Amino acid sequence: MSKKDKNEHIDNEAELENENTTQIEEQSVEERLNEELGKEKDKFLRLFAEFENYKRRTAKERMDMFKTASQEVMVSLLPVLDDFERALLHTEDDKEAEHLRKGVLLIYQKLVSTLEKNGLEKIEVAQGDSFNADEHEAITQIAAPSDELKGKIIDVVEKGYKLGDKVIRFPKVVTGY
Repeated sequence: MSKKDKNEHIDNEAELENENTTQIEEQSVEERLNEELGKEKDKFLRLFAEFENYKRRTAKERMDMFKTASQEVMVSLLPVLDDFERALLHTEDDKEAEHLRKGVLLIYQKLVSTLEKNGLEKIEVAQGDSFNADEHEAITQIAAPSDELKGKIIDVVEKGYKLGDKVIRFPKVVTGY
């Protein structure tokens, strides 16, 4: 091989090497850009999912707030409801107060229907039901009149109420032992 051939061969190898380096650089730039694009897409998807979760959570919180917005008013009206029930019990036997009883009953029924329209529900508890500490508030225990009433509800002292799914006042009961 002559010197000229060697120089041309070296030049050809240098050109091929430069082309390979350029291709590798182009590939690495392209790969780097694809990698960055992938990372940005991932960030975008995570941010979008986080925003969707935020929207869902705030919408649920808003709905819960609307459902229980009247809770304070309902809780403050429960003693009035109890007083109406006591008044009706005391005027039940009095023949002279029949007209008074009718008026009190009419007002009581209007109050109850208005509260029920706004989501108030009575928690039904009867004598003989099993006592459940998650659903009832025991205010005292007395000796059970019979064996079958042991661990059961003997008397309901105060009714319980729910507003939607939330208990705003647990029924107060007397249990037997």
